[in-house]
Amino acid sequence: MASPLKPRKRRGPIAARLLAADAWFDSSLYEIGFKARRFWEAATIFFRRFRVSGWRRGIIELLSEGFTLGAGGIVVMLALALPAFQETAGDWRAQGDFAVTFLDRYGNEIGQRGIIQRDSVPVDEMPDQVIKAVLATEDRRFFDHYGIDALGLSRAIFANVRANSVVQGGSSITQQLAKNLFLTNERTLERKVKEAFLSLWLEANLSKKEILQLYLDRVYMGGGTFGIEAAADFYFGKSVKDLNLAEAAMLAGLFKAPTKYAPHINLPAARARANVVLSNLVEAGFMSEGQVLQARLHPAEIVDRGEQKSPDYYLDWAFEEVKRIAAKSGQHSLVAHTTFDANIQKAAEESMEFHLRQFGKEYNVTEGAMVVIETNGAVRAIVGGRDYGASQFNRATKALRQSGSSFKPYVYATAMEHGFTPDSVVSGGPISWGGWSPHNYNGGSAGNVTLITAMAKSINTVPVRLAKNSLGIKPIKAMAEAMGVESPLESHKTMVLGTSGMTVMDQATGYSVFAQNGFVGSRHGVTQLVTRTGEVVYDFAKDAPPPHRVLSEQALKYMNSMLAAVPVMGTARRAALPNIVSAGKTGTTQSYRDAWYVGFTGNYTAAVWLGNDDFTPTNNMTGGSLPAMVWQRLMVYAHQNIDLRPIPGLDHPFVDEEIAAKAEEAEKKNAEQAAADAAAERPPVLSSQTTRALRDITRLFQSAPVLQAPATPETLSAL
Repeated sequence: MASPLKPRKRRGPIAARLLAADAWFDSSLYEIGFKARRFWEAATIFFRRFRVSGWRRGIIELLSEGFTLGAGGIVVMLALALPAFQETAGDWRAQGDFAVTFLDRYGNEIGQRGIIQRDSVPVDEMPDQVIKAVLATEDRRFFDHYGIDALGLSRAIFANVRANSVVQGGSSITQQLAKNLFLTNERTLERKVKEAFLSLWLEANLSKKEILQLYLDRVYMGGGTFGIEAAADFYFGKSVKDLNLAEAAMLAGLFKAPTKYAPHINLPAARARANVVLSNLVEAGFMSEGQVLQARLHPAEIVDRGEQKSPDYYLDWAFEEVKRIAAKSGQHSLVAHTTFDANIQKAAEESMEFHLRQFGKEYNVTEGAMVVIETNGAVRAIVGGRDYGASQFNRATKALRQSGSSFKPYVYATAMEHGFTPDSVVSGGPISWGGWSPHNYNGGSAGNVTLITAMAKSINTVPVRLAKNSLGIKPIKAMAEAMGVESPLESHKTMVLGTSGMTVMDQATGYSVFAQNGFVGSRHGVTQLVTRTGEVVYDFAKDAPPPHRVLSEQALKYMNSMLAAVPVMGTARRAALPNIVSAGKTGTTQSYRDAWYVGFTGNYTAAVWLGNDDFTPTNNMTGGSLPAMVWQRLMVYAHQNIDLRPIPGLDHPFVDEEIAAKAEEAEKKNAEQAAADAAAERPPVLSSQTTRALRDITRLFQSAPVLQAPATPETLSAL
């Protein structure tokens, strides 16, 4: 009996402890709840003292909403700041240790790139007048603001509004440095937001002296020079440490528009700008009028460098090519022999500027880019924008713009490889593809058309129908990439009509395949790299991989016969060359934001793009208008005094009756087909008996004698 009682004695203390723990837990919860209620009541009583009514309540509500919106704005700004701060990842101070001197195709020096070419001069060793001239012109309150000069910005806005034009800039030196280090010159809200955040970031991580040093070392100063030390040597043949006030003022005047005020191009304009800088020194209180008087009376003299413009857009692209080629060689101080042709470059720039000045306002277009490639793959010229001094952003090699109908040749090339011919008939009628219903430019239906007519007339529904029913998107994308397009292409059905962004260099490279007999891989800008001691590091003829075929001979012949019809009977008649066979394709994007013409002869391929940096629409500008005219003016010059070569697949380079006859035959066949389609679709509205009766009546009227007019007093008197 004793053994059953012992376990009960053990459970007694455990139960008691559990009951005690339960009681403590319950009492603690009650105590916490009681104290929380007391605290809440006390807090409520306390905050009741701050309750307001009447007009004061309205103010409090406005402030409350303001704080709420402000908090939301801070969250949005932080979200916008993240992409800006990503730009600072990596070693952003490093410029690379390459030093390259560039020669053109004939061996003439055309420029230099790299940091070893000019040693940086510390700010402390620069003359006082140099620093004062820069600050008086660019950022008078540089040492007083924290990256963004609110007062200077307000002053600039007021001056611009009063003048009804842009007469002052509001960007601080820190903002300009942020743009030069991390950003491009694209005029977008995103870029301005990034610029503001990066300016604050630079101020937080660098001293004012370091910011000023980086700015003076990296800013473009015209003449192909970067940095104030290189500019001092180029323009005056001396170090920045030896500049006098007149020379310092001339250099400080270059920051605003280095191409416009470059003294070796326009010395009177440079001197006038230097006089403005001297006035800025007096207005800012940095110097007195007496101190600047001698500089006004005796303006700076420059070293004669000639008026040859530096091909800076080409040099920037070629410098990247050199760094890519020589990365594994271990040699960084080099002389680069390039494919650059100064005459073609000048003609390309002249054609672009001529048409933008003449028609830019009419079409509401401000920018353009162009690439010219010879049929051996040599890049002869690059126009990356209208003014390198105003914007170093290379629109020819970096800007991704929608290609519009100029993408269609990649679709048709794929079709030719899949058994289609220029005479293949495809419906140009309405089509829907997964909820997408593209329309033709004129909004109507094209009926059944041949592919050569669809290409020439740029009918949208035909390539879409080819892609949907016969080809698919992947083969078209693969074809474009195989032809040298390096820009990322979207694998979407709308890609068929050129909605993916492409560079001008991509377009010139892709179309050059048609001019190079179906081969790709020969595009190049550097023919040879040589060390300072004469050692050959790279030779394109020996070291570059050989070109390879991407288009069969038959497909190439078909494509070139189709593309040659575009300037004859299609959308690019303004691109037709006198007595020279050319081929190409126009392109116009939605809302007229981008306009293209990419064309070629047996000698050259050139791609032309026109549009606006901020993506604003042009005034109904199509690829067959201004871009075709720019292309035509350039090509007329480029084909002077050279041996003309035929386009592969066509018999000879001269325009004759063959192409015109083919174009006329294609148009006639298309018209007959359209008439047949219309007759088949048009229902009869009159019976055969009624039609016969109407014809009999018509014949009676035609055979009836002419009635004499009755006599009048006037006719009688005349007799």
